[in-house]
Amino acid sequence: MNVAIIGTGTMGKLLKNYIEDTDGIFCVAMIDPRREKVEDFPSDIDVIIDFSHPANLSAIEVYATKNNCALVIGTTGHTPEEVLRIRKISGVVPVFYAATLSIGSVLLKKMAVELSEVLSNTYDIEIIEKCHNSKLDAPSGIAKMLADEMDPNGIYEQVHGRKGEKKRNREIGIDSVRCGGIVGEHTVIFAGSNEIIEIKHSMVSKDVITAGAIQASRYVYGKEAGLYDMNDVLFGF
Repeated sequence: MNVAIIGTGTMGKLLKNYIEDTDGIFCVAMIDPRREKVEDFPSDIDVIIDFSHPANLSAIEVYATKNNCALVIGTTGHTPEEVLRIRKISGVVPVFYAATLSIGSVLLKKMAVELSEVLSNTYDIEIIEKCHNSKLDAPSGIAKMLADEMDPNGIYEQVHGRKGEKKRNREIGIDSVRCGGIVGEHTVIFAGSNEIIEIKHSMVSKDVITAGAIQASRYVYGKEAGLYDMNDVLFGF
């Protein structure tokens, strides 16, 4: 399987090194989209792995649809309009798009959803997420995923970083921390009148993300056009 990496930052470099030590997968191209063009990729790419910036989505779409190339999108911070565009692309080529490539984060979401189904009417829900000081978007894609999945009908207001005087309403609070070299940490709190339940996931190394990107690439390679995520890999749905 031939892959191309978009993005030469920390994740791109880690991924390239990981691929070099992995059998059956080859990194045949890697670009910095600020200086090079996606269209210059060779035409024999099986999967593009994107760890760059949402601004590169248009160029990725052109290459992928022209060359019938699968996509693994590890970039976060897409606008609602860009997410709709990703869904449109998935009608032409297979696209693996998820808020996280970490197995542990997906399992955290599964537990949070199950708890919210039981507790949401009587317990307050808060999400605290922490990441390194270079991360641009806040809240994290994982935090947004957690809030959305726990409230699929949009009943709760999502409150980000409280300030001032305001009584708590029917809401999910989301707080973001950006400091140091924290890889990624997410805590979901369910607080009742007499007890508190917390579930937490911490990434101690970015290797978990690179491993997830390879797993996603293997999964989406050869698939029919469609939108896939870690639920498909772990649970078959």
